Amino acid sequence: MGCCASNTAGGSKANRISRWRSTGIVGLRDSKLKTFPDEVIDMERAVRTLDLTHNKIADVPGDISKLINMQRLLIADNLVERLPGNLGKLQSLKVLMLDGNRISCLPDELGQLVRLEQLSISRNMLIYLPDTIGSLRNLVLLNVSNNRLKSLPESVGSCASLEEIQANDNVVEELPASLCNLTQLKSLCLDNNQVKQIPDGLLIHCKSLQNLSLHNNPISMDQFQLMEGYQEFEERRKKKFDKQIDSNVMMGSKGLDVGVDK
Repeated sequence: MGCCASNTAGGSKANRISRWRSTGIVGLRDSKLKTFPDEVIDMERAVRTLDLTHNKIADVPGDISKLINMQRLLIADNLVERLPGNLGKLQSLKVLMLDGNRISCLPDELGQLVRLEQLSISRNMLIYLPDTIGSLRNLVLLNVSNNRLKSLPESVGSCASLEEIQANDNVVEELPASLCNLTQLKSLCLDNNQVKQIPDGLLIHCKSLQNLSLHNNPISMDQFQLMEGYQEFEERRKKKFDKQIDSNVMMGSKGLDVGVDK
């Protein structure tokens, strides 16, 4: 009976790996894992998507670099404290989700992920972002909310494709002037920080900007309204939400809020 049970378990595992290989999708969410699964590393080029969300994994091995065709890596809600430099060898990676871990810094090799489009690392312990983040020219979304960041690096202005930055609930005091280079930026969220002013020219040069949220910061509404380009920004913001306005009644959407406390 024990032998049959063992064979059944072995067959089940083989079937699971066979399915992973055929689809390229490895789904191990909520699997109570404490270590990075060796059988996934052994699949090497076959892995396209790896979902390890909500486990208890503390270490990401350097051998992850073998998964060179992986496009989506989801390791949110684990116990990860650091990432290996070899992560930079995942040249096909487009989506990297690391929310809800214990990461205090990112490796410089992050900048080698030149195809990366989404980087989400909220609810961690980050105290800074590497300057190499500026090499991520295809990055569209950057989410670093709920960390310990005091600033954003000047190099972020080189992320030419950025459309959305979420950096709520940090201790950011200054914003780099290079933000003005982000002509594709549509949304900049910095609620609950220590921002006293935003770079001159931000509202002029970021011509796609439609949402700027700065609640619970020292900056005042008067300062904001006096900025050059404010009227143009207001027109873009209102145009975006026109469809949410029903005849004479304005909906109570947070998106219709100017995003600065009075």
